[in-house]
Amino acid sequence: MRCQYCGSPDSRVVDSRPADDGNSIRRRRVCTNCGRRFTTYEKVETKQILVIKKDSSRELFDPQKVRSGIIAACHKRPVTASQIEKVVSSVEQFAANSLQEEITTRQIGEMVMEELRKLDEVAYIRFASVYRQFTDIPSFMNELNQLLKDRPAQDKA
Repeated sequence: MRCQYCGSPDSRVVDSRPADDGNSIRRRRVCTNCGRRFTTYEKVETKQILVIKKDSSRELFDPQKVRSGIIAACHKRPVTASQIEKVVSSVEQFAANSLQEEITTRQIGEMVMEELRKLDEVAYIRFASVYRQFTDIPSFMNELNQLLKDRPAQDKA
């Protein structure tokens, strides 16, 4: 790392620790030429992921949009902020690990619904009703019946 004081290209790390944000490493360095100390931050470079929307337009993946939808679905439900963050993180990881530069809103929505289904059935139905845009009672009832059918036997009793 180049010294910010004398411009020398040689320095050595004397201390490393996670930064306050938890997403980067703070490194204290000392210049081998002038002996002055300085701080650098190292962060993983993430690739930009585009989301393909229903109208075929594209925009950058925004975890805040996923979070907002989940928070709305979990309103007045016994779901903690920590559980919501785990769902958002799993969706982010899925998008990042997909090894593709683009992901569809359908893939994101299905993943959120899968996670909410495990977490809270009411939140799942709320999210599904908006995501799948139920237009009538029979389509809503079909989703409810499918949810009941897929429940483990001990939950039905």
